[in-house]
Amino acid sequence: MTATVPTAILADLLDFSGDPGLADRTSPAVRWRPAHWLLIDAAGRIEAVQPEAPGDDWLKLDRSGQLLLPGFIDSHVHSPQVDVIASWGTELLDWLATYTFPAEARHADPDFARAAAALFLDALLAHGSTAAVVFPTVHVASTEALFEAARQRGMRLITGKVLMDRHAPDGLRDDVDQARIDCRALIERWHGRGRLDYAVTPRFAATSSPAQLAMAGRLLADHPGVYMQTHVAENRAEVDWIAALFPEARSYLDVYARHGLLGERAVLAHGIWLDDADRALLRASGAQIAFCPSSNLFLGSGLFGWQQAAAQGVHVSLASDVGGGTSLSMLRTMADGYKVQAMAGNRLTAWALLHAATRGAATALRLEHEIGSLEPGLMADLCLWHRAVGPVALRRDSLARELHERLFAWVTLGDERNLAEVWVGGVRRGPAP
Repeated sequence: MTATVPTAILADLLDFSGDPGLADRTSPAVRWRPAHWLLIDAAGRIEAVQPEAPGDDWLKLDRSGQLLLPGFIDSHVHSPQVDVIASWGTELLDWLATYTFPAEARHADPDFARAAAALFLDALLAHGSTAAVVFPTVHVASTEALFEAARQRGMRLITGKVLMDRHAPDGLRDDVDQARIDCRALIERWHGRGRLDYAVTPRFAATSSPAQLAMAGRLLADHPGVYMQTHVAENRAEVDWIAALFPEARSYLDVYARHGLLGERAVLAHGIWLDDADRALLRASGAQIAFCPSSNLFLGSGLFGWQQAAAQGVHVSLASDVGGGTSLSMLRTMADGYKVQAMAGNRLTAWALLHAATRGAATALRLEHEIGSLEPGLMADLCLWHRAVGPVALRRDSLARELHERLFAWVTLGDERNLAEVWVGGVRRGPAP
């Protein structure tokens, strides 16, 4: 099925008109429209949402009783690390050396990179994520493969060649001059092509020399509209290492600020070990933190302070961080996010979690004009979900007393098995296998 036929879907629609906050179960920003028709035009955009059925010139799909949401946005995930998901290990730095770097080295082979990119993006779609901010590897072939596979699927993707010129194994290091040449060529070829954007991607401060970080800052200055993605303050040992490598910097985050890497299109994963001055810098720059709860739990990195970030006006999105995270499912990621925040003394609503993976992420990425909600004019990146799968979830759903209770149970108990259909730009790309 393609978007050339105007299509109308009847379902229970859920999205957000704004930020619902972290703890308000009755927030007016929650937009719940049961038994409504969503109309997709021939260009793959949402034309209207209405209670009445459209005319006979529309292909009508009755999905009564299913949940229709915007496709999820995974704001930080590593495509090559699907191969090391669920690997036993210790803390972050040992885990990188033992599992991650050997897996990434294989992506120097263009044929391997192409097959891996196709598998990864199909897996994202099979979990209900229709857009993502992705780390490939240091190899140009890996980046090219991801962009091409996303183009073929019509997906909204932000990615870019990883920069690493030190503290990495042979075969995974680049150098400043060649990396600059490669990045400029990739930006010219892919940035702004269809639904694709480039991200300047220093892996983290330890694996890029000051010269390479400065080069990355110049790339951003020379190419307005390009994104930046990296890691920050994930693990205490990592934070101590950065302090030793950059003694002139006030903090880990300050390393990036000093090299011109913070801005409104900067996505920084984790941000666990930040202070008030760091959060003020994030707010002033417009940068976002990609909260990766499953990874933070699995690697024992710490508990992210979402409430503190929100109180200081910092954008927070949600991310799987596979393979540190243990699933590409954003529902499983949300469930872990609730647990992490409960351990930190905060009780998040289902609305806060869902918003962070839809409209909230789109807003932080400056893409709210394209994705993240069920608004006319936006791309029809959509997912249809079964409310409950299996006897326990079905029983829990039947006993729910109000909307938030029902949706919180879905978030907590649901996963990719609940996914009924996925649509990307008005093209049906599922059901999930």
